[in-house]
Amino acid sequence: MTSVPETFRQWAAKTPDQVAVALSDDRLSYAELDSWSDALAQELAAGGVLPGDRVAVSLPRSPELIAALLGVLKAGAAYLPIAVSEPDQRVADVLADAEARAVVCGTADHGRFAAHGAPLLQVPPRTATAPAPAVQVEPHDLAYVMYTSGSTGRPKAVQVEHHSITNLVAGPNYVELGPDDRLLQLAPVAFDAATFEIWGALLNGARLVLAPPQEVHPEDLGELLRTAGITVLWLTAALFHRQIEVDVQAFAGLSTVLSGGDVLSVPHIRQLRSAVPGCRIVNGYGPTETTTFAVCHRIGADEDLGQSVPIGRAIQGAELEIVDAEGLPVPDGTPGELWIGGAGVSRGYWRRPELTGTVFVTGAWEGATGRFYRSGDQARRRPDGVIEFLGRIDDQFKLRGFRIEPGEIENALAAHPQVRSAAVGVRESHLGDRRLVAWVVPESEELDRRSLRAHLNERVPEHMVPAVFVTLDELPITTNGKVDRKALPAPDWTSRSTYL
Repeated sequence: MTSVPETFRQWAAKTPDQVAVALSDDRLSYAELDSWSDALAQELAAGGVLPGDRVAVSLPRSPELIAALLGVLKAGAAYLPIAVSEPDQRVADVLADAEARAVVCGTADHGRFAAHGAPLLQVPPRTATAPAPAVQVEPHDLAYVMYTSGSTGRPKAVQVEHHSITNLVAGPNYVELGPDDRLLQLAPVAFDAATFEIWGALLNGARLVLAPPQEVHPEDLGELLRTAGITVLWLTAALFHRQIEVDVQAFAGLSTVLSGGDVLSVPHIRQLRSAVPGCRIVNGYGPTETTTFAVCHRIGADEDLGQSVPIGRAIQGAELEIVDAEGLPVPDGTPGELWIGGAGVSRGYWRRPELTGTVFVTGAWEGATGRFYRSGDQARRRPDGVIEFLGRIDDQFKLRGFRIEPGEIENALAAHPQVRSAAVGVRESHLGDRRLVAWVVPESEELDRRSLRAHLNERVPEHMVPAVFVTLDELPITTNGKVDRKALPAPDWTSRSTYL
C-alpha cells in the first residue's frame, strides 16, 4: 500500500516530461505539476495546516484545481471538495461541520468564504518553487472528505483514506490504464467519479484532460473527445444514454467507456455495441463509502444481456457478500443485501459515530474479517459469480449519478412557510427520462413555486432541486404510517404550471 503523493512522485520521477494535465492548448508536465503542488503544500504548512486537517478546495475545473488537490495531500491534510456553484447556506454548513482549517479558492470567491473564519489561500503561480513540507503521508491517512446527501436533512461526510484511492486505480482489473492513455475529467470535483478520473490518470502516468469549466453538451462531447484523443471516459448512466441518443459516434475513438450511478439500459448498450464495436463498455457500481467502484462488469462484445446489465464482480481489493436480514450470507441465486468489504471501504462518516456504527459493520459469519459497508442495495449472485443489482432496499435513489436521500430535500421543503409536508421521488417523464419530483401539501391554497424553487436553491445542490412540483391535499400513507411513495400521483408533464 502507498499514498497518493508517493505514487504520483514515482511517475513524476519516471516520466517528468510527460503531459500530466491538459486544458485545451494548456499543457502541464508531471515535473511541473510536482513542483507546483509542492509550493502549495509549503504554503499550507506555513499557514498552520497540520497533517489530518481538512482543507476546503473550491475552484473551477482547471490545472489550479488539480495542483490544489495534490498540494493538500502533500501537506498531509485531506481535501474537502466544494463545487463553485454550491449554495451559500450549504457551504456554511459544510465548512462548520468539517471544521475546515483553510480554504483554497479564487480571489473572486474570497468574499463568499471570508465570513466563515478559516484562512483563505490561493494557488500560487506556476513558477513558484518551494520544497514540500517534510511530512510523511501514510497509506491509512485521510485523503479526502466528501459530503453526500443525508436522510435526516443533515449532509454526511465520507472519509476516504489514501490506500483506498491507490487500490481503486493502481493495477485495476476492470480497465487498462497506462502512460499512453488520456482520461477526460468531466465529473464535478465534489462527486466521487472525479476520484477515478483524476487519480486514475495521475497515478498511472497518463494524461488528465480537463473538460472546459462550463457544461459540455452531448452535441459537443464528440468533438472534445476526438480533439483531445481521449481513450478512457466515465459518464453517469443518464449522460451515457443521452450521448448514445445524440451522437453515438462520439465513442468511436475510445478504448473504454465506463458508466454507472444508475441502471444501464440494455437497448442503449446494444446500440453502442452495434455502432462502435471496438469500444469496451464497463458497468461500474460503488457507493461513495467504498471509494467510487466496488463492483464492475466488463460487457462482452457478444454477451447476451437479456433484460438487465449485471454489475459484475468485485474489483481488486474488494470483498463482496450478499446477506439476509440477519446479516448472514445467502446461497447463490438468492436475493439479499450487498455488503462491501476490503481496501475501498472508507473510514466512516465524519463526526457521525452512531451512523458509522450502523452501516459500517463486521460480519458475523465464520471466517469474516474486516469491516463491511451495508450498501442498502438488493442483489443476487449468479452461478457464474456475476452479481445482479435488484434495486434499493430503502428509499434512497440515484439520479444522474448522484446518490440522493429524499429526506434531505423533504426537510428543506418543509422549512418553507408555505409547505405543511412534502415527499420527493423520481419518476419517468413523458420524454422517457428520469426526473426529480416533489409532492407538496401546502399550508394554504396558495403555493408560490418560484419562491419554493428559490428556497431550495439556497439550501441544496442543483441536482437536488426537483424538476416539477405537484400539490396535494394530503400525502398518501401506508398502514404502518409511512408515506406511500408508490401511491404518489404522476405529474402532468405537459402543464407549464407544474414546473414553475
